[in-house]
Amino acid sequence: MPSDILTVASELAEITRLVAADDFGATTAKFVQRIVNTIPGCDEALITVRSTNGVETVQTSGDLGFDPLSPGPVIEAVTFREPRQLTDTMSDQRWPAFATQLVNAGYRSCMTLPLSTRGDESAVLTLLSREPATFDESSYDVVLLLTLHAGVAFDNASIYHDALELVGQLRTALRTRSLVGQAQGLLMRDQGFGPDEAFALLKRASQNRNIKLRELAAQLVEAHENGGFDKLVADFTPL
Repeated sequence: MPSDILTVASELAEITRLVAADDFGATTAKFVQRIVNTIPGCDEALITVRSTNGVETVQTSGDLGFDPLSPGPVIEAVTFREPRQLTDTMSDQRWPAFATQLVNAGYRSCMTLPLSTRGDESAVLTLLSREPATFDESSYDVVLLLTLHAGVAFDNASIYHDALELVGQLRTALRTRSLVGQAQGLLMRDQGFGPDEAFALLKRASQNRNIKLRELAAQLVEAHENGGFDKLVADFTPL
């Protein structure tokens, strides 16, 4: 475990320099990878989101080899916005089916903590280890600082600012994904597009109109609610 909390804060600052606020994939990919690099014993990390569209794992640091959405600590944590920990998959019987999946995939322990979000969406960060009892109290505290952005622990003002900026980016990314998913679903349902075709249309229209993807998605969702969806789609479809 890093001896100085500023070391961890520096990791957060590094992420903010590497990601773009409007790129959900890049933001979450960098985030989970830095978590794996920062927390000793952490072999993989993943982010799971619960929204009006359901629950999905939106980012992993690698090929997990199991389904994190099967009944277990991840689903419970993202549903109740509470931390969950599985200290040893060989002895903890609270989630037997989930634990069996982890054992078969080569993992012996995991820890899931809520990410700070707003609105109806909730998100959790899950750490996985191939060793039992990897995430002790100090690991829990440090990861909790990362996920809940406890800024009072950061004495360095510039690093504190960067940490808050990262949290803002993650919140923006989560909101963006929710809006884009809604707009994509509307295009698929009302216009007959396939998933890839609908997303490509959104991205192309966003670039051609020089507006952010989440703003375009928000316009589509609002237009659907107000009865102007077909006209708005017709306006940017030829672009």
